[in-house]
Amino acid sequence: MLSLSRIFFCLFCFRTAFAATCRLSPLGEGRDDTDQIEKAIAKCGQYGTTVFEEGSFNITRKMMWNLNDATVHMHGLLSFNPDIQFWLNPANTFRVVFIQNQASWFVVTGSDFVIDGHGTGGIQGNGQPWWSFFETRTREDGDGRPISLTLWRAKRAVVKDFRVESPPFWANEAAESQDILYDGMLVNATNTDPKFAGKNIVPNTDGIGTYRSDRISVINWDVTCGDDCLAIKGNSSNIYARNFTCRGGNGVAFGSLGQYANLTELVENVWLEDLTMTRIDPNVQPNMQNGVYFKTWTGSINGEPPTGGGGGPGMVRNVTAKNVHLDRVNLPLHIYQTNGGHSGDLPSEMTFSDLNFINWTGNVLRNTLVDIECSLPGGCSNIAFQDFEIAIPTNQDAILICQNVDGLAGLDAPCNATGRS
Repeated sequence: MLSLSRIFFCLFCFRTAFAATCRLSPLGEGRDDTDQIEKAIAKCGQYGTTVFEEGSFNITRKMMWNLNDATVHMHGLLSFNPDIQFWLNPANTFRVVFIQNQASWFVVTGSDFVIDGHGTGGIQGNGQPWWSFFETRTREDGDGRPISLTLWRAKRAVVKDFRVESPPFWANEAAESQDILYDGMLVNATNTDPKFAGKNIVPNTDGIGTYRSDRISVINWDVTCGDDCLAIKGNSSNIYARNFTCRGGNGVAFGSLGQYANLTELVENVWLEDLTMTRIDPNVQPNMQNGVYFKTWTGSINGEPPTGGGGGPGMVRNVTAKNVHLDRVNLPLHIYQTNGGHSGDLPSEMTFSDLNFINWTGNVLRNTLVDIECSLPGGCSNIAFQDFEIAIPTNQDAILICQNVDGLAGLDAPCNATGRS
């Protein structure tokens, strides 16, 4: 009689022996590669291997890959057709990212898969026409600009040595996913139109966001963008980021949080280490706003999502940001709870606790080092600094602002409600 382990081994051998391999080459300029890609994934995305050769694959419509026990080798780039009006039609994108009803043109779901870009493969978002188009139009949350790569309801997956060139909007989003490793990612949102030199025309080109996800690791990232290089959104837990370089933009964000009045959002157990925020040539990207910052909506409801909202409760707790180097950043660290708010609004119901900032070095262009403005109902508790050594401009006094904080430790200078030390 065969043992149970022997049966499992035989099943594994059978599956491996009949695993399919699909190889794809670009069809060439002007030809649509979407059909051949979808056929290959349908055949080899379950227990098989798909290989994209070098070159540019022309994508003309939304794609969703369902990968299970599969490997994808991407040596080439998925080049998404920059037909702006086509993609802005809600019928032509997926709306799987609940927050702000964001659009996605490429979604990967499934379990136990690897997508390996080998340093050359990934996504070409052809963002320049998008950026130029929206310079004369209003940008709004949920307006239909697509996320480049969305992992949705994915489990036990690896994305490695991948690149996202010219994303029109957020480059990556991990939504409703668990046990994901992103190891090696290049995101490059760089304006090349000399007409816009010295202006940030690439807002909302976040490197990656996490939302309703658990156990997400992002290591060895290099992000050039005009917004958050890493955005940790609602109900993200056990997030680990290491060796993260942000070139321009707004730094690492928590939030925004509390936009949905009927939803409680919990962000907990976040470990960030070896982060670098560096200012680049202002003709390319003038923005380098923050090191790490936390933002929530007010306690009042102003309109409805995706463009309005507020009043949502929740908590951010157990966060550590260690080994952070700042190069000419405007403001190293701040918490503000007035996103989308108005004068006289109710204070935010979000609370912050057990925040640790360890071994921060570098310099800033302004003299405000810390700006922690917590709301009175919940406020902030147990915020600790250790080896927080940031140089401010010469001949200026440091400003540190702390409002409604219970349990503050480790700052050399006083931190008070007025910020005057």
